[in-house]
Formats: sequence, C-alpha cells, structure tokens
Amino acid sequence: MNTANTRAETKTGVGPFISIVSPVYGCKNCLGELYCRLKATLEKISHDFEIILVNDASPDNAWETIVELAGQDKRVKGINLSRNFGQHYAITAGLDHCRGEWVVVMDCDLQDQPEEIEKLYHKAVEGFQIVFGQRIRRQDKWLKRTYSKIFYAVLGYLTNTRQDPSIGNFGIYHKKVIAAILSMNDYHRYFPTMVRWVGFKHAKISVSHAERADGRSAYTIKKLINMGMDIIISFSDKPLRLMVKIGLSIASVSFLFAIYNLLLFVNHKIKVLGYTSLIVSIWFLSGLMIMVLGVVGLYVGKTFDKVKERPVYLVMEKTFSDENEHD
Repeated sequence: MNTANTRAETKTGVGPFISIVSPVYGCKNCLGELYCRLKATLEKISHDFEIILVNDASPDNAWETIVELAGQDKRVKGINLSRNFGQHYAITAGLDHCRGEWVVVMDCDLQDQPEEIEKLYHKAVEGFQIVFGQRIRRQDKWLKRTYSKIFYAVLGYLTNTRQDPSIGNFGIYHKKVIAAILSMNDYHRYFPTMVRWVGFKHAKISVSHAERADGRSAYTIKKLINMGMDIIISFSDKPLRLMVKIGLSIASVSFLFAIYNLLLFVNHKIKVLGYTSLIVSIWFLSGLMIMVLGVVGLYVGKTFDKVKERPVYLVMEKTFSDENEHD
C-alpha cells in the first residue's frame, strides 16, 4: 500500500472509493442527519463514495426516508429486506452489495460519530487492513454496559477469542478483509467475531461515542442470550468439551465416593442405607444427562440449519439496479 500517494490523493479530495454500510432499525429520525454528517466527512477524504443503508424491517417506516435520500443523492443506496433478519444479517446484505476499496461499518443511531471516520481512515493508510473504533467512554446506560461486559466475557471464554466490550461494529476494513468475511459460509452471522477470525493486520484507536439520538436498542437480555448461544455454537465446540470435563469430574467423584462407602461397609459402619442420598444422586445425574443431551441437540439443530442452505437474508427491493451497481 503506497501511503504517500494515498495521503496526497486525500488532500486533493480524490482518494479511494469508500463504502459506508449501516443497518437501519428504529432510527428513522436519525437518517437525515446521518447522511449530512457522512457526506461532509467523506468529501474530506474522497468524493467517490457510497452510503449503503440496509432497512432491516424497521417498524418506523424508515424505508421511505431511505428512498427519499437515495433520490436526492445517487451515492446513497437503499436495500430493503423482506423481514427483520437481525443487525448482523443486515450488515452482511450491505457488504454483499458494497464495492469500495475501504468499507466502514457503523450503526445508524449516531452513537458512532461520522466525523471519526476520517481518523479511522488516516490510521488505516499507515499500513493496516482493519482499524477498530474503540469506545473509551461509552454513553450507554450503566445496566447495558454491565450486561455487555458479562456477555463479552462469557463469549470470549466459550469461543476462545479475545473480546473487547469497548469495540463493536464501528471500524474501517479493506476490501480484502470484506472478501474474506463474505467467503465464510456460516449460517449464523456475528460481524465482530468474524472480523477477528479472518485475521489481517489490525489496529484500534479511540473514538468518541455519543448518546443514542433516536429510539432505543432492540437488544433485550433475551435476545442477547439467544444471540450469544448462536455465536458460541457457530464458532466453538467448547461447550461440548466442557460437558465431557464435567462428566469426567462427576465420574471421578462418584468413584471415590463408592470406594469410601465400600470401606464403611467392610468396617460395618453402615447400618441404614440412605434413601435420600440415592434419590438426590438419581435426580442430579438425570438432570446432568438431560443438559448434555440438550447441548448436543443444539449443535445438531444448528447443523440442520446449515444443511438446509437457506439464504441468510432476502432482499425485497433496492433503490439501485444490479446492472448499475458496479459502474
């Protein structure tokens, strides 16, 4: 990568082609400001850019606003999914249609500040294929930050990956990274973990994080738990390994307990056999076996999802034609 030439191009406003990919859900009132701030920031880097807004069946009719913005500026491209597939599937839809040399993934609620893109880009041209935006001071509520820390700690442990709760989707990625991510044929998608899995030279820089400008987060505790289970099962077999270790541990303790009782029996110290301990043991082991079967069943179920080979998202309409997509 020729850093000197890239910086020269940036000063003249020519620069590389940049794609912005942003999933849209419940933030209709933010889109106008998002476009204006993105346009002002991106034109400092390059006039050759595209803003891809993916409507993930937003309940506030955000698609109408996306169509309006696309009509005002052809560099704005809208993708309307057939139903709500989820944030990371909407990101996948945007990545499938983007064509920039550099791709910025960001949320649409303006917590990710558009002005920080310039800082991310200048760091990337130093020789990095990935630059993460690290939110040092998150403006989320205390409860959400606590859930996030716990979620990422458990996720990191069970997937054997390093998870940082201060880093989300916001970052800039070279087209080689995007191509590698799209080559992952996983049915269950989680963008941050997929980025870490593909590798490449990366860096992280501090970015400002604002309060949510409109709406509220769609991630409830239940959704976080379900998403976490999908990610863990898709990226790791560690839960199965843990079940094996737990089973071996219980078997070892049971063997030692059996020897202990045998010694008591030989020494005539057992006068009345314990009914309670027998029932508790049966219930405990039965519950453990059901749990193990449940974990195995989850893996089998996810394998079944993969075997069906259904698309991870469906597009209902777009504001641009496929013929003109790569002009």
